[in-house]
Amino acid sequence: MYVAGVDIGSLTAKAVVLGEDRRAVLSRALVYTRWDAAAAGWAALGEALADLGAARSDLARVVSTGYGRRKLDGSDANFTEIVCHARGARFLEPATRTVVDVGGQDSKAMALGPDGKVADFVMNEKCAAGTGRFLEVMAHALGVDLAEFGALAVGVADPARISSTCTVFAESEVVSHVASGRPRAEIVAGIHEAIAARVASLARRVGVRDAVMMTGGVALNVGVVGALERMLGHSIAVHPDAQFAGAIGAALLS
Repeated sequence: MYVAGVDIGSLTAKAVVLGEDRRAVLSRALVYTRWDAAAAGWAALGEALADLGAARSDLARVVSTGYGRRKLDGSDANFTEIVCHARGARFLEPATRTVVDVGGQDSKAMALGPDGKVADFVMNEKCAAGTGRFLEVMAHALGVDLAEFGALAVGVADPARISSTCTVFAESEVVSHVASGRPRAEIVAGIHEAIAARVASLARRVGVRDAVMMTGGVALNVGVVGALERMLGHSIAVHPDAQFAGAIGAALLS
């Protein structure tokens, strides 16, 4: 038998399958959420099970998390992203004491106690600035594929200044930089600095203690990670399964 965790975010739904002993991730899958959160969650889980040659009848328990966690009819339980990302981060790196999660719709910072439990957290869910959606809007404005956005600005010495904390006004600043002939890489670097500044302010509110781990889809953006490291003065661990941390935590809590 297996256990599974499903993390339904605003942009993507992630699923992982663990053995019943919960010692290792055996399979994982990601699909776009689109308009039907429940369908996306079950689709992701179906793909993860198919990779193992397993079926839903082989699952002992399914636990959901993410903004669509309550929409996954048939799950055995659901937990908040805060709890699940903390648990998932500790699974990926047992020394983790600070977790920074930047997803498509919100960003969070969590301080963990020595036992791995959440001691404090703060969350930005009122504005797109400091989230994956911010990067998506800016990538579209610059005509850059989002997957290439992070590497584009690596090594830039003079990032453009993006001063607005509002996504709409920040986009206007980007357009102005383009019109003035500013190199695209410098504009992208400035965008990374802007999002990192918002996230760093969250992390400082809970207190940054090593080891620091970043989870969520934006953790795959090397430009944002690098800017955040410089601002916090701490190295940030990014595991290959960083985007699946929430789903891993949900499976562990099953």
